[in-house]
Amino acid sequence: MGVRAIFPGTFDPIHYGHIDIANRAARLFDELVVAVYDKPLKSLVFSPEERLEMARRSFDNDPKISVLGYSGLTVDFCRTISAQVIVRGLRVFSDFEYEFRMALANHRLSPEVEVMALITNEEHTFLSSSTVREIASLGGDVSSMVPPHVEKALGDHFNGKGDHQFTTSLRD
Repeated sequence: MGVRAIFPGTFDPIHYGHIDIANRAARLFDELVVAVYDKPLKSLVFSPEERLEMARRSFDNDPKISVLGYSGLTVDFCRTISAQVIVRGLRVFSDFEYEFRMALANHRLSPEVEVMALITNEEHTFLSSSTVREIASLGGDVSSMVPPHVEKALGDHFNGKGDHQFTTSLRD
């Protein structure tokens, strides 16, 4: 059996920054599971099923990447699917502090699961799901930020009304 890693997140919606981290992680491991968390403690635009489908379509052509939904603790999900590594992406310095604390907590809960952080590519440092949602809600062009199927889902959701309120988070 090879090394299986997971890349967990809410992916609300998945964007090119997420896709870049997943593709780079897939080069490092035998298998990567994009793990879509179902019930985070924040407001979501898309249902778990919609987020799973958008993520699956984003990786259709890569046999090393699968997409699964989960709930509960990430380290428990790792045990359930025999994953040895949690992959996280770092965009800005403030991400490091949060991810560092989460990695220490996860290591305390499950010392056999390693956490690996990949630094985002420079072109994606500004990109977060909350930024994409806000731009889309105001009728802005997100075509350079998300795949076409995600752009369509955002357009269908917002219908160009631009009157939606969001909780901003730099953790998406």
